Amino acid sequence: MSLAIFGITDDGLNLVATLFLLMLVVLWLALIVYTYFDARRRISDPFLVACATVASFFPFIGTAVYAIVRPPEYLEDAHERELEIKAAELRVRQLREQSCPNCEYPVEKNYLRCPNCQRRLKDPCPSCGKPVDPRWGLCPYCETSLGGGERPRRKRSPDERQAPRRQSQGPPPRRKKAPSEAEEGAPSTQEQRSPTREPDPDPRQA
Repeated sequence: MSLAIFGITDDGLNLVATLFLLMLVVLWLALIVYTYFDARRRISDPFLVACATVASFFPFIGTAVYAIVRPPEYLEDAHERELEIKAAELRVRQLREQSCPNCEYPVEKNYLRCPNCQRRLKDPCPSCGKPVDPRWGLCPYCETSLGGGERPRRKRSPDERQAPRRQSQGPPPRRKKAPSEAEEGAPSTQEQRSPTREPDPDPRQA
C-alpha cells in the first residue's frame, strides 16, 4: 500500500500529488543552481555570491529577493562597455591630434604649422629636423634628448650670441666733451656773478 499524501487514499490522486511535490523539489534545487551561476556572472565579490546562494535555500523566496536586488548587467557586458568607452575616447583623441587645436582644420602628423590659421603645431628636432611635440622629452626618431619636455632650442645667429655679451658688459662709458673755443673764452659763472672791484687808491699819489 502506498503512502497517502495530504490524506489522499486514492492511488491515482496520490500519484499526482507525489509527482507535484517532486516537481517542486526539483524546481527549488534548480533555482538554487540558477542563483549561484547568475550571481557569479553579475557579482565580482565571492562573499556576495555566497550570500545570494545561501539565501536561495529558502524555497522560492530567496531566489525572488535575489532577482529583485541583483545587478542589472553582467560583468562581461560591463567590461565590454568600458572597452567601448576607452575606444571612443581614443578615437576622439586621434581626431584631436589630427586637427588644429585653434581652428580644428584637418592636419597631418608631420605638419609644423596649420595651413589654415598658421599656428605653430610642432617644432623641428634640433638633431634630425623631424617634427616633434613640444611636450616630448625625447625625440622618437633619433633619440635626442629634448630637455625634459622643453621646447627644442633653435640655433642662434652670431648677432644673437653677441647680444647677451653686450648686455652683460653694460653701456659704454660716457666721454667728456672737450670744451669748445667759445666756452674757453667765456668766463665761468662764478666769475660772471662776482662784482668787479676797483683798485684801491695809492696813498703815495694822494
